[in-house]
Amino acid sequence: MPAISASAPGKIILFGEHAVVYNRPAIAVPVLQVSAHATIVADPLAPPHTVWIEAPMIGLSSRLEDLDSEHPIRVIFRLVMEKLNISHFPSAKVKLTSTIPIASGLGSSSATSVALTRVISTFLGRPFPDEAVNQVAFETEKIHHGHPSGIDNTVTTFARPIYYVKDQPMRWLTVGEPLVLVIGDSGEASSTAAVVSDLRQRWSQAPEAYEPLFDRVGEVAVRAREAIDHGDLAETGRLMSQNHALLQDLDVSSNKLDQLVLAAMKAGALGAKMSGGGRGGNMIALAQNENEAVEIAGTLEAAGAVHALITTVPTSGGKP
Repeated sequence: MPAISASAPGKIILFGEHAVVYNRPAIAVPVLQVSAHATIVADPLAPPHTVWIEAPMIGLSSRLEDLDSEHPIRVIFRLVMEKLNISHFPSAKVKLTSTIPIASGLGSSSATSVALTRVISTFLGRPFPDEAVNQVAFETEKIHHGHPSGIDNTVTTFARPIYYVKDQPMRWLTVGEPLVLVIGDSGEASSTAAVVSDLRQRWSQAPEAYEPLFDRVGEVAVRAREAIDHGDLAETGRLMSQNHALLQDLDVSSNKLDQLVLAAMKAGALGAKMSGGGRGGNMIALAQNENEAVEIAGTLEAAGAVHALITTVPTSGGKP
């Protein structure tokens, strides 16, 4: 049997991070310039039911059975096999690679889960539809992030811009004008699970302080959906900056992210904000066009970003 491969893109959240966990709307888009890849090939010379895993980006080289029972990779194998009612996996070699920076808010864990779920199910002769892939990836995200919203795995599975509300039917996002985004990597690793857990603890102790902030973040996402639909880049940028201020109020930003946001605005960005879990990871800026994006990217790197990636979300139609 020839090798089977699958991939999934990165993602970036434009609006609504953190509040989305509390059932407010959020907007996210795929980042096609980076991706996670999974390859599987049969290994007939290995002992029966031996699966060897190579994941150099996390320094992993191990038999599947030697991983902790709740290791995300082992959980994905278990979930796929349970869905297919298979008790023993054929001997095989699996390699996982990724160009998505880890712990940066670009969806590394969810993209890896999506790619791995696809190759496993295809290898077993019953390729999962996207809906099933998304379910497995969401269950795995619970291990990575504790209380995930589901937005990361949904965007990386379907590779389309979405307007997302937890526990509601998925809605594609209509993009009226291309969104030229500059993603600035702060160089600070951040654990989304830790930030989400910290915020949840603070919210549980004083919900009256946080619920109004979540409401305002959700309101910004609703207005942003309309602005993006109408191709109103100036309003989209203003709303991004409003969203960042609210995330600062939620105490999930960092000095480095705030500095990069300010640098992007001084360089002419229409709007800028942190993105993802926060307290490290990435920020994003909306540029008027590609030329301005190049200038903003250079400014961000001069201001301390370890890398600046330019990505464009093309115009697209939505559907219910």
